[in-house]
Amino acid sequence: MIRTVIVDDEPLARELLREYLGADEDVEIVAECANGFEAVKAVAQHDPDLLLLDVQMPKLDGFEVLELLDRSPVVVFVTAHDEYALRAFEVHALDYLLKPFSQERLREVLDRVRKQVDREHPPVAGIAATLRAKPLQRIALRQDDGTIQVIPIARVDYIEAADDHILIATGGTKLRKQQTIADLARELDPDRFVRIHRSYLLNIERIEKIELYAKDSRVAILRDGTRLPVSRSGYARLRELL
Repeated sequence: MIRTVIVDDEPLARELLREYLGADEDVEIVAECANGFEAVKAVAQHDPDLLLLDVQMPKLDGFEVLELLDRSPVVVFVTAHDEYALRAFEVHALDYLLKPFSQERLREVLDRVRKQVDREHPPVAGIAATLRAKPLQRIALRQDDGTIQVIPIARVDYIEAADDHILIATGGTKLRKQQTIADLARELDPDRFVRIHRSYLLNIERIEKIELYAKDSRVAILRDGTRLPVSRSGYARLRELL
């Protein structure tokens, strides 16, 4: 059986997929989800073979869902937007179903899924983060209790490296995310976030002033009084933007 999770914020789209999949006896729909939060929870709970995933959804889009998964089902994007096709294949999606599609087209996809489910396919979690065509607009974090928190980029003050994870400073608090600072730096807008130090990425909109701390060493003082070290190369990058 191909254990399948359907994710689409449109009820009619989920109904059509349910109808088409019902014609295949070896397909079992284990969950239907109306948004990305439900999708992450359903994959963790049911460990499906196949994830039929919409791209544009409220709260979490399809690529953000992939970032939060700790399992690697076969992923097939199902969307009305053709502009995401390249990104979909870069995150190792098996196929890209463009709405409206026929039942025959879905059967072709399922034939490919059947060949794939018994193989070892590459993980998708985290890959989407390094392949976005546009800078991140929000950061999704899974909390220890399983809940998901979404932080708009505009609310991020700075990011601090901490071993194999990062700490995202926002509004006087620090939130932990399992990701390297180098990977996150590649996702962020380089005109807004600057690597001022090997351990710090800074939102330049939060800078109050920069002071000389020692020879070839400076410190960035933020509007809330936070002081962050600035390396010589980090200062050179800052000067290009400020």
